[in-house]
Amino acid sequence: MKEKVILCWSGGKDSALALHRILQTGDREVVALLTTCNEHFQRVSMHGVRLELLEKQAQATGLPLEKVFVSRGGSNEEYQKKMSDCLLAHKARGVTGVVFGDIFLEDLRRWREENLAKVGLRGIFPLWKIDSRELIREFIALGFGSTICCVNDAWLDQTKVGRNIDAEFIASLPGDVDPCGENGEFHSFAFAGPIFKQPLRIKTGEIVYRPIEQTHPSTAASPVCPLPGARPTKGFWFCDLLPDEA
Repeated sequence: MKEKVILCWSGGKDSALALHRILQTGDREVVALLTTCNEHFQRVSMHGVRLELLEKQAQATGLPLEKVFVSRGGSNEEYQKKMSDCLLAHKARGVTGVVFGDIFLEDLRRWREENLAKVGLRGIFPLWKIDSRELIREFIALGFGSTICCVNDAWLDQTKVGRNIDAEFIASLPGDVDPCGENGEFHSFAFAGPIFKQPLRIKTGEIVYRPIEQTHPSTAASPVCPLPGARPTKGFWFCDLLPDEA
């Protein structure tokens, strides 16, 4: 019998690649995608993606989507309580593990595992300790398509949002920026690739800047914990992605 797992789904390239790897091995059943959303903005936490697109994305994978809503300016305690309630409900239905797309942040993995242990679940990390440059080459070679939806102004500027992740984009990154954005330099929205039954049609809308005090301090993908080499962040640039009905 296959192990039942849920996948912590930001909608970006790392969670998309993690899902692909889990599906390729075939020894686990992904019963749901789990996404943390900002209740006030009605968007994916940190990524700023409209819930309409998140839902279309999940539909294209053929997997159920579960959204956990956190309040604007909410605390880590609120986030952890809501996540624990959600995870316990899945555990009661036979889930034993949670899949993450983390690559090399030791503190982040430890934080996840400690919180999972409290509810009797374990973390699964299919991308762990694989070189970021290798992962991004694999992502592109597999035919995935992903658009940059958010950048951290400590690392990048507004010229990067709205761009698709390809070899040219990776080559344009400063040398101290991880090619997978593992330190939080940028976030993306996956719209095409082998995990999708059909690609999503999207277009780029308004580019907006939000100071850090207007963003949620903790998400499923980015809890409050120090990152190595962290820089002072004043805010984030977002590109409003829209469904393209043309």
